[in-house]
Amino acid sequence: MHYIWLIIIGLIAGSIAKFIIHGSGVGGWIPTILLGIAGSFVGNFLKTLMHIGNPLGETSGLIASTIGAIILLLLYRLFRRVAQPH
Repeated sequence: MHYIWLIIIGLIAGSIAKFIIHGSGVGGWIPTILLGIAGSFVGNFLKTLMHIGNPLGETSGLIASTIGAIILLLLYRLFRRVAQPH
């Protein structure tokens, strides 16, 4: 059940991140879920660094997951722009 919840939160967080950051990015619903799930880990890591909440007892919430997904989406775009030939 935990994995299903993780996928649902990942889809929601990834979708919100893609909505906030307009333009071309990763496409499809599977990359969106993966972006949201990875964003959840990034958000939880940032919460731990800032000592917000209980890092051992709870998973990252939707807001932290979305912030993490936004950070990953921006990094993806930055690296994609750098990697493109001029």
